[in-house]
Amino acid sequence: MLISDDGIDGLVLRPQITEISVRDGGEAVAFITAGSGVSLDTLITYCLANNMLGLEEFSGIPGTVGGAVYINLHYFEFLLSQFLVKGTVLDIQTGELLIVDAAWFAFGYNTSTLHNGRHILIDATFRVYKGDCSNDIFYAQGRRDEIIRHRNQRYPSINTCGSFFRNFHPYEVTREVNGRKAIWVAYYLDKIGVKGELRVGDAQVSHQHANMIVNLGSATSADIIGVARAMQELVYAEFGIIPQPECRLMGFDDYPLIGSIPSTSFQSSPRL
Repeated sequence: MLISDDGIDGLVLRPQITEISVRDGGEAVAFITAGSGVSLDTLITYCLANNMLGLEEFSGIPGTVGGAVYINLHYFEFLLSQFLVKGTVLDIQTGELLIVDAAWFAFGYNTSTLHNGRHILIDATFRVYKGDCSNDIFYAQGRRDEIIRHRNQRYPSINTCGSFFRNFHPYEVTREVNGRKAIWVAYYLDKIGVKGELRVGDAQVSHQHANMIVNLGSATSADIIGVARAMQELVYAEFGIIPQPECRLMGFDDYPLIGSIPSTSFQSSPRL
């Protein structure tokens, strides 16, 4: 999320619902329910300490259960929607608490029903798998450690709002790599050479990952938008496509980025 330098005209809620409970699902399965304020790290630690497997695939990703469900968290081939079976949501218009199944969320890539702004997640229930023996837990813990090590090498962990642009939809691109549509936005950003180079004020494209913008100390939201727009322009100039944000932009009176392919040439922006 990126908030305008002018702030938000509204109420900001930060759920502090941190209860965790478990229901046995039979010989191989358990169902774990976590409040929307539970951090992913806490949830995964709890699972592994109680012989429950699956969610370790999301190790090292900062955030809470609420945020993870909101965007249908993903890491490589794993999606949180593969584990979620139901949730409790609050209808902010009626005040009614609703227990809804996975289909209600209408999960997609980086999206869910929660994006309509009418509901707030209270808790979520996930299907996880019981380890057959201690070796299963040792393997899962080792996998968690390796995922965290990999993420620490590949991604900045502080002073960033995460991946700024979403991957392209297959219909948006024509380039192919090894017979597959090149939908990965980082592929195009790497090609234009912005990693660790493109900077506006104290905002800069991370030297670790070309799709992450970091605050070097005193960056404003305007600085970050300046970097993001320049990234859009450079990709468009080279490939004729425009990256679109998966970062949520809040509090801006006018949409600050480039929303579609322009009919005229871009105005000049900061370059490398």
